[in-house]
This record gives sequence, C-alpha cells and structure tokens, in this order.
Amino acid sequence: MTQSSFFFCGIGGSGMLPLASIVRASGARVAGSDRALDAGRLAPKFDYLRSLGIQLFPQDGSGLAEGMTLVTSAAVEETVPDVQRARELGLEHLTRPQLLAQLLNAANRSVAVGGTSGKSTVTGMVGFILHACHRQPTVMNGAVMKNFVAPSAPFASALVGDPELFVSEVDESDGSIALYQPEVAVLTNISLDHKEMNELRELFRGFLGRARRAVLNLDDPETRALADLVPAERLVGYGLDSTSAAITGRNLVLQPNGSTFTVTAGDESHDVVLRVPGRHNASNALAAIAAVHALGVPLAEAAAAIGRFEGLKRRLETVGTAGGVTVIDDFAHNPDKIAATLATLAAQPGRLLVFFQPHGYGPLLKMGDELAATFAQGLGSNDLLILSDPVYQGGTVDRSRGSDWLADAIRKAGGKAEHIPDRPSIGQRLLEEAQSGDRIAILGARDDTLSEFAAELLRN
Repeated sequence: MTQSSFFFCGIGGSGMLPLASIVRASGARVAGSDRALDAGRLAPKFDYLRSLGIQLFPQDGSGLAEGMTLVTSAAVEETVPDVQRARELGLEHLTRPQLLAQLLNAANRSVAVGGTSGKSTVTGMVGFILHACHRQPTVMNGAVMKNFVAPSAPFASALVGDPELFVSEVDESDGSIALYQPEVAVLTNISLDHKEMNELRELFRGFLGRARRAVLNLDDPETRALADLVPAERLVGYGLDSTSAAITGRNLVLQPNGSTFTVTAGDESHDVVLRVPGRHNASNALAAIAAVHALGVPLAEAAAAIGRFEGLKRRLETVGTAGGVTVIDDFAHNPDKIAATLATLAAQPGRLLVFFQPHGYGPLLKMGDELAATFAQGLGSNDLLILSDPVYQGGTVDRSRGSDWLADAIRKAGGKAEHIPDRPSIGQRLLEEAQSGDRIAILGARDDTLSEFAAELLRN
C-alpha cells in the first residue's frame, strides 16, 4: 500500500478516522474532507489528522487528483462534489468497509468482532490483550480506546502495529459483514437494531461460515442457535451461564466500577479482576479472552492482561463530578445496549437523570416500541428521562414517528418521559433538576456533539 494515494470523504467519521490513520501509517499518501470541517466543528479531531501528515480539503472536489482512490463512508451521498469529481477523473471508488475488508483479509492472522452490541468493547479488549502480551496488533475500532490515548494520540480509535495481525469490529448494519474472511470470528449477540431478525441471522451465519474459528456467546439464544450450524472443531463457545461453553466465567461479583469472576477452560482456571462495570462487560471480557486464546495466547496471560483494560470513551464513561452530581456519557442507542446501560447504572446508588437522543427517525419506526418498553422497565420511579428530537441528516426519511411519539409510548408502557426538542432547554432542565447524589447520563449515537454537551453540563 506504500505507493498508493487515498482520499477519504467524511474522514472525521468514527469509522473513517481510524482507518485513515492505519492506511497513513502503512506509508500511503492520505488526504480527506469532511462536512464538519467545512462547518468549523470538531477542530481538535482535524488537528490530530493533520498531525499524522494527512492533508485536509473543503468538501468541494478540490482535493481529488489523478491516481487517487476515493474512500467514502455510509453518510456520503452520490451528490457530494468529491464523489462527482472522482467520477469525472475516473478514480477507483471504495466504500469504507471494502477497504477495511481488503486489509483484514490480507492479514496472515485476524480477528473480526461482530454482533448487535458490545463489538467495539470486545475489539478494544482483544486489541489490548494482544498488545499487553507483546503481540503488536493493528486494531481498527469505532471508539476511542482509553489505554492507547496519549497527548500525541487523543483520538486513539486505531492502534497501528503489525499489519499481519489485524483486529477489527465489523458491521452488519449495511450488510458489509459479508465482505470479511477472518481467522477468528467473534459473535457477541443478535438482537433487533438496523435490520430484521431473519436478515441478521443469515448475515451472521455467513460471517461465521467464512472464519477458521468461531467464538460464540452461548448465553445469547439467537447466537446459540447459530452455534448448532458450526462444526465442533471450529466452535469456541463462551458464557457466564452456559453449561456447554468451552470457556466459562463463574462466581461473578459485580462492583460499582468493575467485577470479578473466574475464567475456566478445560482443567485451567484463573481469576479476573475487571475495571469496567456491568454484567455485559464481564461477558465482553470472556469473548475477548476466548478470541485471543483461539489465536494461541495462554489463558493465564489473557486473564491477567484484561485486568488492565480501562474501557472506551463514551461507553459508560464518567465525565466527572461537580456539586455532588456525576455526569456519564454513553453510546447506548438500541434496546439491547440501553437495557445493559440502565441495568448497570440502576445497580449503583443515586437517582438517574437520563437524556436520550434517538439516532434517527428510521430506528424509531423499526424499534420504537422496544425502546419504549426498555426505558419503562429500566428506569426507577424517581428517575427522569428527557428526549430530544432524533438525529436528522436531511433526506427523505419517514418522520412520522418522532420523540414526542416515543415519550408518549414510554408513558403508555408505564414509564415517565418528557420531550424537549432543543438542546439548550434540555441543559437548563437537567441543571435545574440535578441535586447532590444524582447522576446525569447522556445517551445516544451518531453525534460527536453529545460528548461536548456532557462536558458543558459538568462545567455548568
């Protein structure tokens, strides 16, 4: 890849920035554009990209030249001037997952992490264990991995190492999971999110079929059903409850900031002390230990290393505490993730003030009823839920179900919710309501300004 030249349109995106930095580190020339850059937003992110030797241009087609390959994210439409200009020049055009699949499939050893929930965390855990065990992986993640953050790398969603040991999360939402042929495929769970269940089952079945080893969560009924289709010699099952799993976690004790459990494989057992909270993270840790064990990392080394994993940004991340009020920033946006987040927070003391921004009108149409039930069940009688309008990037999406509809559905399901359309009014409402001992949780995806909002609440 050293002699090539790539132009990333939408380079600031959560999946584009780490891929661009990995491609740049391989010796290729990399340039890019982003609508957030043109709007003057998220300056630190673009300063970081420039520090890697990546040239940035307005999203007007001016950055493209002969010999480049255009790489676009899912958010980039055909009408964007960069895409039009690439067509005029006859440039090769790859989508982000197509380029990522080329890198992963070319690696001698690889781990691809799929599933509805937990894939970024498991990817970070796998990458960290391999790094801690001196295996020098290249890791491609959609979230910033706290262990790798440094003054020179504030946006450490990628780790650049040996291209022959490649670890990445892979996405089913656009069907691109069909492109990957990993040595080890990890499947954390399957639940309603971007696609209908039958389509998800087929996509994940194909994903497991193309891998040499399949690491499956046998606690999840949908994933367990697929395990029956995987030949025994290729299957590595894991679970906290499963009696048939090859790698099990027993004696789980949940604590406010982590957990402890015993990981067992065959005759071997080791204690794990985890620094990220929640039962779902104990399950994620088992997935990561099982994946690296499938690559040949001894169980004892993996169990010791995972204890130093610090977590990801925007995954139950405590932003800080001021005036006795703790602000938490979290990526939860589908029923499964929200249920895990609320269960973890509910197990700790203090009233919850939750702000949730739906990640689009489409998801409200597809899983609005499940979201309403999840919030109604997961929040206590004294907790407060405020909904803003959904993320809207323009276009022709059906907007018949908005946040006013969701608030009503939550109330009908027995919960409490308020719809406040604009962010400044939400901030004001949360600050007026918050008392010492409360926790404010900011939930949502596909919007980098949510973290800025969380930090602003803490300052105020």
